[in-house]
Amino acid sequence: MKMTLLLRAFCHLALFAVLSFACLNAPLHAQSVAVMVNGEPITSFDIEQRSRLIQISTHKTPTRQQVIDELINEKVKVKEAKKFGVNPTSADIDQQYASMGARMRMSPEQLTKSLASQGVRPDTIKARLKADLVWGSLVRGRFKDSLLVSDRDVNEALRNSGEDQSKTEGFEYQMRPVVLVVPRGAAASVMESRRKEADALRERVQSCADATRIFKAMRNATIRETVVKTSADLPPPIRDLLDKTPVGHLTPPEITRQGVEMVAICGKKATSVDTPKKKEIREKMFAEKYEKKSKDYLEDIRKSAMIEYRQGGPGKKGE
Repeated sequence: MKMTLLLRAFCHLALFAVLSFACLNAPLHAQSVAVMVNGEPITSFDIEQRSRLIQISTHKTPTRQQVIDELINEKVKVKEAKKFGVNPTSADIDQQYASMGARMRMSPEQLTKSLASQGVRPDTIKARLKADLVWGSLVRGRFKDSLLVSDRDVNEALRNSGEDQSKTEGFEYQMRPVVLVVPRGAAASVMESRRKEADALRERVQSCADATRIFKAMRNATIRETVVKTSADLPPPIRDLLDKTPVGHLTPPEITRQGVEMVAICGKKATSVDTPKKKEIREKMFAEKYEKKSKDYLEDIRKSAMIEYRQGGPGKKGE
């Protein structure tokens, strides 16, 4: 009897070991290594996940090799960045992930749920975010001098653009923000009453001195220190609003979380030092320089990377 029980126990253990081995090896088979990059694997699962992500974001179906190349690039970028001490924490990546969700008007949890509904894990997109983050910091940090765009280059590009030079000037604005405070949770009627009060104040204020005197004497109101901005610092809708408001007057009231806000225009003068057009040209020239430097740098580090295709690739070792 004891022998029979021992045999049964042995059989159960043997069966458990076989099943455990099978279960452990099933994911390994599903995640078979397709490429090794500097000793780090890119699995078939990584490729499948990235393919889905690209399809979602571009509405195009990439080839397998395009996906593999993107993943290889990210591996070599992250390794190169680590050499220079650029290694963001998990919290940094989570913050990037949250910012991405915010741009899509979703919380991190909502973004994760949306991705999951399309078969994409959050780690897939976080890997891309990490590579983009470290690479941008690395290229800008290592090559900042060669990426600089001089005023001379901008002015020359502006002359060659054929733009009407009289239309390329901007303004420097001196402003004092003012707020009629409305407590959070106040009734809509309170906000409306303060908005009407703001409209009346726009009629009274004829100079920044008026604005300072009136708002400093008011209860539940504040006037902030002078802020100086150029046209290049401001988005077009704000520029248009400031251009339409005469010096010494208040901009139309705007409802915000603090209450009813306006801006007193204390000064406005034309400037050609920094204008929206110059900013546009400068950003375009910087982007072109960055793109070229980034491409050349990536090509160099890929040449020295150990890249070994295991299956589903061109079957070459190194590049």
